[in-house]
Amino acid sequence: MREPTAQIRWEQRTQTPLLALAVAFGVAYAVPIVAPDAEPWVHRVCSAVEWAVWGAFAVDYAVRLLLAPARWLFVRGHPLDLLAVLLPLVQPLRLLRVVSTLLLVGRRARMAPQITLTTYVAGAVVGLMMFGSLAVLHVERDAPEGNIKTLGDAVWWSFTTMTTVGYGDHAPTTGLGRVLAVGLMLSGIALLGVVTANIAAWFISRFERDDAQERRQTALLEALTLEVRELRAEVGRLSAGAPVPAQPGSAAVPAGPAAGPGPLTARGGGAGRTPA
Repeated sequence: MREPTAQIRWEQRTQTPLLALAVAFGVAYAVPIVAPDAEPWVHRVCSAVEWAVWGAFAVDYAVRLLLAPARWLFVRGHPLDLLAVLLPLVQPLRLLRVVSTLLLVGRRARMAPQITLTTYVAGAVVGLMMFGSLAVLHVERDAPEGNIKTLGDAVWWSFTTMTTVGYGDHAPTTGLGRVLAVGLMLSGIALLGVVTANIAAWFISRFERDDAQERRQTALLEALTLEVRELRAEVGRLSAGAPVPAQPGSAAVPAGPAAGPGPLTARGGGAGRTPA
């Protein structure tokens, strides 16, 4: 068995801690939006947690780059990771930190062999809905003409947007809010496509498995039918008194009694004769 490289071992060891940090980031991002009237120190702590989580993912990217056998190929093969690390440095907006964290968590989650496709899609749906609701609420709550003022309105808008239903009762009015809407719609379409493809693949594999089982059963029935025919033919030959064919490597068995002189013939006398 091939031994995993240092990069793979690092990714396996840091998988769970980074996912836990991502959950901490989600809490730190949600608290100031859900409770805007919280104490100032709460907002400072949440901001520090957000930057710390982003820093942890940036360090993880740097370590993976150093441990990669071919660094340039690693950079070319992981463009989203590099973009997610650089986004918050371009303009220190909280929304960019959200986007970068989602990208990094998504990349690391796909690397985990124990996470199945269904679990990943379900987690992606919940994560996008949660962060989409919080982001649009943060952007639209103070907009003069905005109609997304509560968390319930934001969650409802995210759900209808991801499923591409779009009732129109709630809609973003700012430019950044509409950018969020476009991203959420595209993400929802992509996730629905993944779910549909996964369900179709499951049905196809199930039908193929049932078809293979039916073919095996048919072949077994044909073999049993052939054996029964051979047994019937052999029983018919034995019932008619026909000699049983000799098997290769075995001595032939005569069909009748053994031929040869009997006891009286061997003594040279016949029945009823007396010595002179």
